[in-house]
Amino acid sequence: MNFLVDVINTAFSVYTLLIISRILLSWIPHNPYNPVVRFIYDLTDPYLNIFRRVIPPLGMIDISPIVAILVLSLIRLVIITLLI
Repeated sequence: MNFLVDVINTAFSVYTLLIISRILLSWIPHNPYNPVVRFIYDLTDPYLNIFRRVIPPLGMIDISPIVAILVLSLIRLVIITLLI
């Protein structure tokens, strides 16, 4: 059971880091055709688009990734609690 908890924790941590990377990429100029950038965007867009439909940007600031990370953390907590 501990192995499963570790795998789930690692998966959620990696996905959270991908979202944080996406946030950082939005602050710096980058080549959108770079394979690494495309990879990050392709993995995070489906999840972030759920929140973008519900939470509109506040001017130039998009808070949907922050809400997405909070929801992801809550989901992780619920899953881990159910497994322990």
